[in-house]
Order: sequence, then structure tokens, then C-alpha cells
Amino acid sequence: MNCASGDFCGLISAEHCSSGQECVCEPSIFNMTNLLRGCIRSWCQVKQIEKRDSVLTSKNQIERLTRPGSSYFNLNPFEVLQIDPEVTDEEIKKRFRQLSILVHPDKNQDDADRAQKAFEAVDKAYKLLLDQEQKKRALDVIQAGKEYVEHTVKERKKQLKKEGKPTNVEEDDPELFKQAVYKQTMKLFAELEIKRKEREAKEMHERKRQREEEIEAQEKAKREREWQKNFEESRDGRVDSWRNFQANTKGKKEKKNRTFLRPPKVKMEQRE
Repeated sequence: MNCASGDFCGLISAEHCSSGQECVCEPSIFNMTNLLRGCIRSWCQVKQIEKRDSVLTSKNQIERLTRPGSSYFNLNPFEVLQIDPEVTDEEIKKRFRQLSILVHPDKNQDDADRAQKAFEAVDKAYKLLLDQEQKKRALDVIQAGKEYVEHTVKERKKQLKKEGKPTNVEEDDPELFKQAVYKQTMKLFAELEIKRKEREAKEMHERKRQREEEIEAQEKAKREREWQKNFEESRDGRVDSWRNFQANTKGKKEKKNRTFLRPPKVKMEQRE
């Protein structure tokens, strides 16, 4: 599944990438199998780009930081700043100053939109590495990727030896070993990003649910207050109505029960 650009955009669903622009699909649908395949396909291309961009020019750096798939390439702050994980904080600051000047939108008004995105990527990576806790997490991810590759190579060699075969593997080549580490590290950063997005979505859904419950509770309390208010305001009217009703009923009963003495009818005598 390659997009029109033939670049890293092909690692994600092709239907989202036919334009050749940077993918914007949600991490939850990020295909890790395609990620691994794409890392292999894009390794040489990435290295060529990095070699070309080793000459610090605004155009090259903006292209590197905004190329298709950059939202995933840029998850590794050391890759963004093009520095080794072992560099000092002073070297990180120096590199940040170099790159931020090169890609600053004010310096690239003919490509201001992409320059702004590139500047934001550089700034985000720098701030992340200034935070020692965040920096340690990034270093842990890189170390985990390296250790995974080393373990995998060791197990493959062990299996080959058990089968009586030569224990030479392609990762014996330093460049291919770096490729494998790069691929695994990128996978780990992507997995962490997916989990972060899923966690954010879950938290957002929970906040929305709680807010809806709060609104419902407020509406219910409002309805109860209004009912109570109307009930209190109409109490006098109900009491007066009841009193009038009672008075009318009592009057009718008294009238009904009242007896009058009437003289007996005189029966006329008839003479013969």
C-alpha cells in the first residue's frame, strides 16, 4: 500500500494517502505490519535524505521535517534534531539553535506554512529533551529497540548453530544492524503514540460522560426546585379553594337536613 509519493505515507491505509500528503489518520488504525515493511523500504531513502540534509540548508531541513509520514518519523526527538542519544545538553541546545534558525517561518516566507510545521517539530523535540523525565523515556525506548534486536540476533545465531548451519546473519553488517534498530525503535515509538492517543480518547470519553451526568443532575435538580416553588406558590390558592369547597358543602348539608313544620291538611267533610 504505497501512496502516490512512494514514501512513508504508504505505511498507513492507502485510501487516506492517495494525495501523497502527510497521513492524518488516527493512530488506532495504524497498521504495524505495514510499518515494519515500510521501515525496510524507506530505510535507504531515509538515509539518503539524512545524508543530503547533513548540509544544513533551510530547504532540506523543511523538506525532511514535513515529508509524508513525518508525524511518525518525528516521534523520536533525537531523529528530529539529528543528534546521537549520547550528546550533552549543551550540544542539544546548540543543535536546536541551528535548526530553529534554519526553519523559522520568518526566514522562509516563500514556504511559511511548511516552515511553521518544521519549526514546531524542532521546538517540540527540544522541549521534550529539556525535560529529563521525558528524555529518559525516549532513551529507554531507543535502548529497548537496540536490546530487542541484539536478543533476536542472538537467538537466530543460536538456532543456526543448533541446526549445524553457519551463524552468519545479515545484522552482522553494522549498517544492517542500524537498520534493524531503527525499524524496531520506530515501531516502539509508534506503539507508544498509539497508546497515548487511545488513552486520551478514553479520558475524553470519560470526561464527556461525567459532564453529561452532571448536566442531567443539574437539570433534574432545577426541575425539582421549580416544582417545589410552584407548589409553595399555589398553596394559598389550594387552601382557599378547599375552604370554599368545605363551606359550600356544609351549607348544602344544612339546607338538606333542615325540616319545616307544616299544618296538616284539613279533610273536608261531605254531607249526605
